[in-house]
Amino acid sequence: MSTHPGLDGEPVYLDYNATTPIDPAVVAAMRPYLATGFGNPSSAHRYATIPAAALATARAQTAALIGADPAGMVFTGSGSEADNLAIRGTILAAPELRRQVITQATEHPAVLATCHALHRLHGIEVTVLPVDSSGLVDPADLLAAITPRTALVSVMLANNETDTIQPIAELAAITHAHGALLHTDAAQAAGKIGIDVDALGVDLLTLAGHKMYAPKGIAALYLRPGQSLEPLVYGGGQENGLRAGTENVAYAVALGAAAELSAAGLDGEPSRLTGLRDQLHRALDTTLPGRVHLNGHPDRRLPNTLNISITGALATDLLAAVSHLAASTGSACHSGTTQPSPVLSAMGVDRDRALAAVRLSLGRWTTPTEVDRVATLLATAASR
Repeated sequence: MSTHPGLDGEPVYLDYNATTPIDPAVVAAMRPYLATGFGNPSSAHRYATIPAAALATARAQTAALIGADPAGMVFTGSGSEADNLAIRGTILAAPELRRQVITQATEHPAVLATCHALHRLHGIEVTVLPVDSSGLVDPADLLAAITPRTALVSVMLANNETDTIQPIAELAAITHAHGALLHTDAAQAAGKIGIDVDALGVDLLTLAGHKMYAPKGIAALYLRPGQSLEPLVYGGGQENGLRAGTENVAYAVALGAAAELSAAGLDGEPSRLTGLRDQLHRALDTTLPGRVHLNGHPDRRLPNTLNISITGALATDLLAAVSHLAASTGSACHSGTTQPSPVLSAMGVDRDRALAAVRLSLGRWTTPTEVDRVATLLATAASR
């Protein structure tokens, strides 16, 4: 386990779902490619040899995290870009008959906005499946919605706010039975649980570096070999012609190193985080009996996230009162008016409870001492 890169006196950081610190080992891996290994990997001279080999290694490391063929990995600049490439690329490459995309109500905005843009710009039919009170999609709803016109189904593996894990393998089986493809945004899940693209049955899968201890600005899309996508960026043919532009070798190396570290930690880190998450939940529940309400599925969720509402405590006020805690609320401010999270609203969570929602997401450097401290601070603030 690496040493926490933070400084003494900083707030307790429980916002790992928003972004993770860069692991020092990842920084060390990428540093040579910011200096001596600066060559363009597409060049034909010796300065290209080392960067080209590093790019191939990073592709293999990233693929190994999800049980994929390295030939199917496409490096992108962000998870949002990977989602756009997956969805827009599939729809625009699909036969003319297939003019429908299906997604679900609690998707990341990168997915929902791309689907709606395809409707606005290309007349693509968009179907948005509902979720239940825990955030789960019912496979029966997909079965009722899918048609011979469906080209793609896009359902995230785990939600970024509640961490509810969707039944992707069941959804993929239904999708493939109707001749369509399935994409899953796994940015929040990768490195936290074991992922195998064949076991899930997915055709496309999104990863994001800054969710697993690599820098912001690097991500990847897995595409099952043999499938066609229309590129987002045209040009020199890099990334198998799907993403033109000279590759960001240093950041690709960082993603590969982060993927390898995450894969190595899957034996013990998920259970450690589950223990800390449950410790935090128990402490709050004991101190604030009857006031703490879990948002999301009680069992089908990632190990590191606790999304709760504390009755009588508006989340923005609660976090403002706990200045030594870095966490997220389940609301957003638009034009000076606080609005509940669209994810929680889609789950049927009432407005007051949604506005009280706090997302506490733990990570590699979270300690039991920090968890106890946060529980005390939150309970004290909520009691006031």
